[in-house]
Amino acid sequence: MKLDIDINKLKEYANVELLAKQLVEGFITGLHKSPYHGFSVEFAEHRLYNYGESTRHIDWKVFAKTDRLYTKRYEEETNLRCYIVLDTSSSMYYPKPGHGKIKFSILAGAAISFLLQKQRDAVGLFTFSDQIDFQSDTKSTSTHIHNLLNKYQQLFEKPPVKQKTNVSQVLHEVAEKIPKRSLVIIFSDMLQQEADQEEVFSALNHLKHNKHEVLLFHVNDKETELDFEFEDRPHRFEDLETGQVVKLTPTEIKKMYKQHMDEAFRNLFLKCSQLKIDFVDADIKGGFDKILSTYLTKRAKMG
Repeated sequence: MKLDIDINKLKEYANVELLAKQLVEGFITGLHKSPYHGFSVEFAEHRLYNYGESTRHIDWKVFAKTDRLYTKRYEEETNLRCYIVLDTSSSMYYPKPGHGKIKFSILAGAAISFLLQKQRDAVGLFTFSDQIDFQSDTKSTSTHIHNLLNKYQQLFEKPPVKQKTNVSQVLHEVAEKIPKRSLVIIFSDMLQQEADQEEVFSALNHLKHNKHEVLLFHVNDKETELDFEFEDRPHRFEDLETGQVVKLTPTEIKKMYKQHMDEAFRNLFLKCSQLKIDFVDADIKGGFDKILSTYLTKRAKMG
């Protein structure tokens, strides 16, 4: 079950809401033939009937089709508060052309937001670079999710600008802004100066200290960013956040580069393990099924 969308072929005018719904519907169809089988597809307007409850809201049409009792659910029912924290700094606009990491993150965040609303969970959105650039309300209504999807659309169409990253400062702020016992889902490449890594770990610890559950999607273009696979010829590399340009042949530094990136990746993974944070390697060429299945597993554990 692999949800294939070629990120690099998506134009700026692609409809994020439509794509998010297609991702979700395709994923759910792949999970189960029936839309009323198992925890992960108890979305829409229903939940399982608990014996002893009033039978007033039982959906008898669904019972006739499935031989299982479901009750209708309403807008004011909210089980969970979830916050999507989306990195929109310049490094997320790699690789050029296509801006794959940011487009992947926007679609993944939109799909999860759509799932959350279908489960009647409240969802909010933060976007950030070196500061929090946008913070939405946190609701579970249809109107709210439509407004959120419009915001994702605006981000999808936004041209890149030079914006640095300050992951640690932003996560400290997020930890203080949101109520305790929330689910925080982070989409970021986590690219920050090596000297600042301890501050990043401190910020992640702050989220856990405040009783939040954290799901970190480490967004990357694995082939080039982690494995440094480039054609063996001179290349021009540009730092998207500072504009600094370096000209070199990749094979000259590939071994050293990979050692450095592997160590940074391993340190982040180990720190997340220590803090009981779900860390997911989100390769933008790997499809969306891993993103959605990881979220649903996390959601199921939280009850």
